Amino acid sequence: MEGTRRRSTKSIHDHKLVDHDESSAVIGPKASDALPLPLYITNALFFTVFFSVVYFLLTRWREKIRNSTPLHLLTLSEIAAIFAFFTSFIYMLGFFGIDFVQSLILRPSPDVWAAHDDEEDEEDLLKEDACKVPCGQALDCTAPPPQKLTVDPIVVVPSPLKPKAIDEVPFPTTLTEEDEEIINSVVAGRTPSYSLESKLGDCKRAAAIRREALQRITSKSLSGLPLEGFDYESILGQCCEMPVGYVQIPVGIAGPLLLDGKEYSVPMATTEGCLVASTNRGCKAIHLCGGATSVLLRDAMTRAPVVRFGTAKRAAQLKLYLEDPANFEAVSTAFNKSSRFGRLQNIKCALAGKNLYMRFSCGTGDAMGMNMVSKGVQNVLDFVRNDFPDMDVIGISGNYCSDKKPAAVNWIEGRGKSVVCEAIIKGDVVRKVLKTNVNTLVELNMLKNLTGSAMAGALGGFNAHASNIVSAIYIATGQDPAQNVESSHCITMMEPLNGGEDLHVSVTMPSIEVGTVGGGTQLASQSACLNLLGVKGACRETPGANARLLATIVAGSVLAGELSLMSAIAAGQLVQSHMQYNRANKDVAKVSS
Repeated sequence: MEGTRRRSTKSIHDHKLVDHDESSAVIGPKASDALPLPLYITNALFFTVFFSVVYFLLTRWREKIRNSTPLHLLTLSEIAAIFAFFTSFIYMLGFFGIDFVQSLILRPSPDVWAAHDDEEDEEDLLKEDACKVPCGQALDCTAPPPQKLTVDPIVVVPSPLKPKAIDEVPFPTTLTEEDEEIINSVVAGRTPSYSLESKLGDCKRAAAIRREALQRITSKSLSGLPLEGFDYESILGQCCEMPVGYVQIPVGIAGPLLLDGKEYSVPMATTEGCLVASTNRGCKAIHLCGGATSVLLRDAMTRAPVVRFGTAKRAAQLKLYLEDPANFEAVSTAFNKSSRFGRLQNIKCALAGKNLYMRFSCGTGDAMGMNMVSKGVQNVLDFVRNDFPDMDVIGISGNYCSDKKPAAVNWIEGRGKSVVCEAIIKGDVVRKVLKTNVNTLVELNMLKNLTGSAMAGALGGFNAHASNIVSAIYIATGQDPAQNVESSHCITMMEPLNGGEDLHVSVTMPSIEVGTVGGGTQLASQSACLNLLGVKGACRETPGANARLLATIVAGSVLAGELSLMSAIAAGQLVQSHMQYNRANKDVAKVSS
């Protein structure tokens, strides 16, 4: 084995390949003679192209990073620049001598080959390098014929990589013939995309086939959208139709939030830098001052159908009937039979000519409850039709509810859970943790959240950024993100205490719409976040307790977020903090100018 591992310098010496004069005679004309321009001009041209392209690409990448544009999306100019980069780079490799680079790669390290102390062997090795013999031939004990030995400043290397088209669609390699037939059928329009789950009986396979068909129809790649690692069975008939993948959103943890004597680590799914960090600072300030306290004022989901009569008098008669306490028991019996947890609380009616809007409010247990209350409303409509056969039901929802839209009725009457959360922040904490002072915070809150919002004609938006925290928690815990609209209704109040030494801060949120069962709460990731908060699933002992607790955690988190953001604005730290956590590569001076 030793003999096979030892490099034989003797054989190289014996063969005497060529010396410098002989090689010159054998080689003949130089390869550079074939160039259309003198060698020094060609070198200068390729060097200029190389460094210009490098500068252009670095500039473009910096702009993409600043603008949050994916780096893999290329323009035609960038594709041309990449091609020029590879071309000039390959030429430079040839100019500096690819043989030398290959010799460094293929030459064995000293610990593999036995050391040679003979000066004659060292001279032979030097002579070998001077002959410009490629490394593969240098390791060969058989000398090549002299007439085939050439030295060329440009070495043959693989051609540059062909730039990939921007929208080139990568087709999977695991498709079966049956899959191909189904994909072609979907592309041709013979098989509806929505029917793949029922036809195949395999939700993941249906998603993969639908995804591939979509890529072929649109000629757009979905390579950045994950497909693997998701349970498509769990969303069938519940959360999403015709899936082709899923979107990844990072989840951060703010806290611990000390609320009503208990600590909670709050999951927040967001792509906005600084949001979790800011909420976390607010949680710290609240924790250092003994925590926050919450009060649940109301718990009722609403649905308001619209019906029409021949006359306004007839519509008014139904209004009086529904609002008469003597009829409430009969109406509630009809309403409550649709669910074990749905319980009618009250009915508020509004008349517009001969059209009647009936706003039903009911408890829904641990569910958010939209479907539950809708079924109860339908039961009531069927019940009252016996006495009002001329009633024309226009819609099960007449927007007097009001769902997923800013509305004064939600701001005044409430919808879902109505919560107030408060805390007293010590002056030392305001100065040391929040980096501001009590009087500045109170003044800023009055001029920004109260007066500024009134000047803007805000409806339920008397706060700094309640929707930021609400949306992040909703996405993390499987709530309906669209209900962030009314759930973010919030008024933030700040008042000085103890002669201006301490700060009383509160948030009042009349329409937090959350649930811990149903919808997206049953998905694995969202269920894990609910479990982190201790509100996963239904509460068996006290139905509705988990959903109510989740609502108070949302309000407490909003309190922390309001406290921290207002402090950052008061201290003039808003821009700097966002540059640090959200756009760290940007120059603050340039942004401000």
